[in-house]
This record gives sequence, C-alpha cells and structure tokens, in this order.
Amino acid sequence: MEGEQKWCVVTGGRGFAARHLVEMLIRSGRFSVRIADLGPSIKLEPSEEKGLLGEALQSGRAEYVSADLRDKAQVLKACQGAEAVFHMAAPDSSINNHQLHHSVNVQGTKNVIDACIEQKVKRLIYTSSPSVVFDGVHGIFNGDESLLYPDKHNDSYSATKAEGEALVTKSNGTNGLLTCCIRPSSIFGPGDKLLVPSLVNAARAGKSKFIIGDGNNMYDFTYVENVAHAHICAEQALASEGKIAEQAAGQAYFITNMEPIKFWEFVSLILEGLGYERPRIKIPALVMMPIAHMVEWTYKMLAPYGMKVPQLTPSRIRLLSCSRTFCCSKAKDQLSYTPIVSLQEGLRRTIDSYPDLRAERLPKREGPSKASRYLGSGRVADTLLWKDKMLALTTLLVLMAFYYNFIASGYTIVTAVSKLFLVASIFLFIHGNLPEKILGYTVEKIPPSNFHFSEERSHRAALSVASSWNTAVNVLKSLCKGDDWMLFLKVVLSLLILSFLGAISLQSLFVTGLLIAFVAFYIYENKEEEIDRLASEALSFSCKLKSDIAKKLPTFKKFSPSR
Repeated sequence: MEGEQKWCVVTGGRGFAARHLVEMLIRSGRFSVRIADLGPSIKLEPSEEKGLLGEALQSGRAEYVSADLRDKAQVLKACQGAEAVFHMAAPDSSINNHQLHHSVNVQGTKNVIDACIEQKVKRLIYTSSPSVVFDGVHGIFNGDESLLYPDKHNDSYSATKAEGEALVTKSNGTNGLLTCCIRPSSIFGPGDKLLVPSLVNAARAGKSKFIIGDGNNMYDFTYVENVAHAHICAEQALASEGKIAEQAAGQAYFITNMEPIKFWEFVSLILEGLGYERPRIKIPALVMMPIAHMVEWTYKMLAPYGMKVPQLTPSRIRLLSCSRTFCCSKAKDQLSYTPIVSLQEGLRRTIDSYPDLRAERLPKREGPSKASRYLGSGRVADTLLWKDKMLALTTLLVLMAFYYNFIASGYTIVTAVSKLFLVASIFLFIHGNLPEKILGYTVEKIPPSNFHFSEERSHRAALSVASSWNTAVNVLKSLCKGDDWMLFLKVVLSLLILSFLGAISLQSLFVTGLLIAFVAFYIYENKEEEIDRLASEALSFSCKLKSDIAKKLPTFKKFSPSR
C-alpha cells in the first residue's frame, strides 16, 4: 500500500539558493514540495519547464502557493499539512532598509514560527547568515558557533537576521517543533543574480580595476548546491531518532565550502574566467568610506524618486575589506555535512553558466561612433576626437593663442571683435598675395565661395529665427493662461541657468568650452556604452521626478463669467 504523501514547505522558494534546494528535495523523493513566494503565480524559466521542476508541478509532486510572510493568514495556509518547513525567504541584503528587513526577517519569521506551531509542523530549518556575528569592524578568522551576537551589527539586514535566528532558536521544543539554523557564508553559483552580474557590470563600466583594502582579507564562499545539501542534512538530523536530533535541535551552524580563499582572488577568478581583467589598483578602505557615506545619504534622499540601490555603501565597504572565515566542524560532526562540490568545480560551473556575460559577448560597435556622427564625421570630428593628432594639436594651439591675445587681455567685446577682424583681414590679404608655390610647397588658396552665404542658407537661417520667435511667443501665451505649472517651472529654471551663465566671465566660458570640446567628446567616444546607460537612468529618474512633482502641484480650473 502506498504511503501517505509527505509535504515540506520552502519559503522564498523562487530565490537563488531556494531554487536549488527545491530541485534537490524533488530529486531525493522524501517530500512533495510546496513552493511559497510573493508572486501570484509561478513563472518558470524555459530550462525549468522542461526540467525536474516542471515535471514535478505537472505530476503533483510540487505545487506553488502565493504567500506574503507578513500576512499570518497566508503563512498558515502555506504551512497546512506540512511536516517540515525550510524558511529561506529574506529581502535583498544590499538594501539597507530597517523597516523592510524587520517586517520580513523578524515579524515574518515570527509568523512562520507561529504557523508551524499551530499547524503541528515537526521541523523548521531557518536560513540565517554568518553576518549575525559580524560587527563590521573586527575580522573573523575561523569563527565558530561560540561567537556571540555583537552589540551593533554591520547593517539592518544582519541585525534583523540575528533577531529572527534568536526567535527560531527560542521556539525549539514548543508543541513538539524542532528547529535548526543554517548560516551559509557568501553563496555563489548558477542562477545568482547579485554577485556575478554586479561584478560584470562593474567590469564593463571600468570599475573592476580597484581593490578596496590591502587585498589580503580571507573569505569563505559556499557553492549553492552545498548550501541546499546543508539544509537537507539539517532536516535529516532533526528527523533522526535519539541523540542526533537532540544535538541538532535549537542549534545554529556555519556552512562553507571549507576552502578559505582571499576575497579578491575569488573575485579575480570569476572576472578572468569571463574574460575580464583582474583588479590590481589598491584603494584604502578609509579613503572609500566617506564617499560611501555620501552615496548612502544620497540614496536615502532620492530612493522615493526611483534611484537604484547603490553598490557603494559603508556596510559593503566593510564587507569587502574585512576577513570572514568560519569553522564547519560542528556541522560536520552533528549534521554529517561535507561539501559535495569543491570550490574549483563550483567556480567552473558558475563561470560556464553565464555565457551571456562573457567579455567577448559585448556588442561591438559598427561604423562611426555616436560622437563622430554628432560632430559630422568630418574634419571637426577628426580634430575634437583626436583622430588627426597633428590637426587637433594645431587647432588647440591656435585657439590658445586666440584666447591670450583677444580674451584674456580683458578687451571689451567690441574691441576684441574688431581686433579679430583686423587680424583676419591682414591674414587674408597676405595669403592672397602669396605665390602658388613657395620652396616647392603648394600654397592652397582660399576660394571666395567659402565666404558666400547662399540664398538657401539665408532662407533656412531666417526660418530658424522665425521658428524660435514663434516658440517663445507660444510659451508666453501658455504662461498667460496660468494653468501650466510644469511649463512655468521649466521657464524659471531655464532663466535661472541663463542668468548663472551670464554671470560667468567670458574667459571662464572660453576655457570651459575648450576643455569640453577637446576632452568631453573624446571621453564619450571611449565610454559610449557606460555614459549612455547612465544618461538613460538619469532620464528615467527625471521623468519619474517630473511625474511626482506634477501630481503634487495645484491645478487650477477656469471659470467663465456668469452672464
């Protein structure tokens, strides 16, 4: 007779490590798996549809349930009839939002515990973090489970994870519930959407050349399948009879690959494996910390308007520059945990799983660059983009001579213009009287047609002036109606910028323009992709800001006079 179907629940079941655990549980056959996550329905990737998970969902060996951990009723429903719960759900650790982390890591965990007790779940395995014992100041070398929680954690994620872990540990033995906490260190592997993509983004933006700190800080990384394996080891230990279950119940365990490595060496292996250069330039953490504080402050101010979570934060700087290695002896002795995938093999599988992020897959630019097209792809482009270095240098020297003789001298505009015309007239006169050849060199004459302003060009110029005038008149008409606040703000901002530019001296404007012309276009051509991406993000942010301001501005209705 076929035995009764046993169910287990995986909260945050569509997360990075949770997906690997779900597949491992399905493969083991010990449980049917209930995947609990925030989405209203499960969306499988093409590889999952044809794989183990897709088959399990179709056959009934797996099912999906939508559950927000902050809603106890939904958690109760998710845990109904389950024998074991793997509580893996957590918000993004890079978002330093205490309210969010507390609502999920503390209140959400409390709801899971209460649901397990009310639904008579036998075993609860909680995914914690080694950061629960990290203060962000002191490095950890071969740390074991005797380490206490610090008085102050590195960030809100670590602090709330510690609170959640303490709740799970305290609940052990309540109504027959056995609990256990797993602390996997720095998870990596296929499917990771944080570590490897962020490293590649930094490499493509030219930011991966830097090492924060001295580069000698040691780290323990854990391949994702080893993390899933550790959870199963913990559940099996709690399910055992006698001493094994007694030892594991109410305990926390560090989980690693048991192969400590220099943090920046690990990063270099990932980058080199994908075809990028390894970091080489060392920057002291003390230098980076003030910048990180400024970035974090800016994010707190602009996050409501759509600013993305920055990578450069104080807590991240501390993580990148401190040593953090942990001892797994306790997990090995009490849970029978040993890594099933080595660090080297894990790195190989991880690198092979990101073919789309390889350096050789970067889109290659065809034809002239945008900067060259903007400048007309002619002699101006060759000059400002330094394609013709001799021409660029000659032009720069001529402009510098012009600056010192006509602008830096302090002449009025009328005097400067008259002197300029005087020099041009003398030059043209002398040039016109030169013979066609001097010492065997041909003197190229300037044709009179270069100074001719055709009727067509005159017509276009006149149309442009008329169009600008009509646009200005239409703006004034709209302002007279008094119902377009956004237009009013644009006009005010434009006039303020114009008044600011008007206050700048002609000397400063010339020097600034010269620098922009000969430097900015050159930089844009060489960093086109990164600058375009930043510009796109800035535009998106400004559009959201504009929309938010428009919603908050008062609207005025027009009233027609009564007759």
